[in-house]
Amino acid sequence: MERKHLWTVLLLLAMACFVLPASSDNLFRIGLKKHRLDVNSMNAARVARLQDRYGKHVNGIEKKSGDSDLDIVPLKNYLDAQYYGEIGVGSPPQKFKVIFDTGSSNLWVPSSRCYFSIACWFHSKYKASKSSTYSGNGESCSIRYGTGSISGYFSQDNVKVGNLVVKDQVFIEATREPSITFIIAKFDGILGLGFQEISVGNVTPVWYNMVGQGLVKVPVFSFWFNRDANAKEGGELVFGGVDSKHFKGNHTYVPLTQKGYWQFNMGDFLIGNASTGYCAGGCAAIVDSGTSLLAGPTTIVTQINHAIGAEGVVSMECKTIVSQYGEMIWDLLVSGVRPDQVCSQAGLCYLDGAQHVSSNIRTVVEGETEGSSVGEAPLCTACEMAVVWMQNQLKQKGTKERVLEYVDQLCSKLPSPMGESVIDCNSISSMPNISFTIKDKAFVLTPEQYILKTGEGVAAICVSGFAALDVPPPRGPLWILGDVFMGPYHTVFDYGKSQVGFAEAV
Repeated sequence: MERKHLWTVLLLLAMACFVLPASSDNLFRIGLKKHRLDVNSMNAARVARLQDRYGKHVNGIEKKSGDSDLDIVPLKNYLDAQYYGEIGVGSPPQKFKVIFDTGSSNLWVPSSRCYFSIACWFHSKYKASKSSTYSGNGESCSIRYGTGSISGYFSQDNVKVGNLVVKDQVFIEATREPSITFIIAKFDGILGLGFQEISVGNVTPVWYNMVGQGLVKVPVFSFWFNRDANAKEGGELVFGGVDSKHFKGNHTYVPLTQKGYWQFNMGDFLIGNASTGYCAGGCAAIVDSGTSLLAGPTTIVTQINHAIGAEGVVSMECKTIVSQYGEMIWDLLVSGVRPDQVCSQAGLCYLDGAQHVSSNIRTVVEGETEGSSVGEAPLCTACEMAVVWMQNQLKQKGTKERVLEYVDQLCSKLPSPMGESVIDCNSISSMPNISFTIKDKAFVLTPEQYILKTGEGVAAICVSGFAALDVPPPRGPLWILGDVFMGPYHTVFDYGKSQVGFAEAV
């Protein structure tokens, strides 16, 4: 069996994991540590990975750090791109470093029977024979990711998360990890915190069993990511509520619109103080702790990268559209042709009945095929982006010549195939803020927050925190709010009330 995930570009950060001892407040914290970014590792370890809950201030949810009914797991931070902590599987517990991933729902760790994958040589392996609580299952399974897959079989054992012991948890013993991603990763496996709807094999997730076995009094967990590059502590994952010392003010909660991922409706998206117009009518968004960057529609990511001066791959198809079809697109828009029909009338896309179809934009959600922003019909994709850009400029009453010049500049800022874009570190102070509107409130990201920087002086490298991902309607347009967003904003996942909440992190 196979489960396809949404993935965004994830810069893997090499981290060392530690677990803080249980304190008098009986909270279990998974601590995160940060490591300086290794350029060679960054280039070798881009993991494509994309895998939704709250509303106002919730009575009974906000807990003090001294409350005894919270289980706090300290997290480690690898280059602001990978947060993981320690769990134990079996009796006695065999220790593993795992990504706590709200974008997936299965737990998997390497198996002692993983003989032929190099990645298993570098990570801890589960030995069923060493556990007195092991129970066999043996059903084969696999999970496919953007840059590789893992496969193995189901087993059952106790799983210790912080001070909590989840009994009889079904998990995957991975016997094959063919991707280079897993070779250089600092984590051993993944513990999914998504919904059972996206669980491979319909396995009951660890979090469900925590709630079902009465291990937490309040069906809520929350993340705090420490983005201070010099801090020893990387962050915390709290089960059973929130730790009030990691945020200020009240959380803004928004209800989930779909279960599977932690998905909700997001409002307008602004570059500086200017609306892009793309999400003015609303966009779907997913909060994903297992994704390092912010992923969104190529059309908007390109505009962001243009605004901040990020250099991506130059798309010749895009420039061809501007030079050969730009005036035609302009004339069709001015004449009142519906934007979703312009490219078909220009002969660059086709109509499937009454619905416009772009063959190169596909979704990887709910079992559909994987897609990319540049694919089977590049001229169609480029035309679609040009229409959005031109339509927005038309609203601002730009002249045809200036609009075509602007679109040509955007073409030069298209992200590279893996979605990453590099910027000049010296220009960070002059970059605009980027804002997401959630429940009519603006959540602002400053340049210092959405740019990943490593090194100093001439050795400094700065990477845009925005990556391209195109998911068409009705599922999309879709934003994946990864660690770049969860760093500045403490995030609460309310399983009981089907909502997710955000407050300024401290």
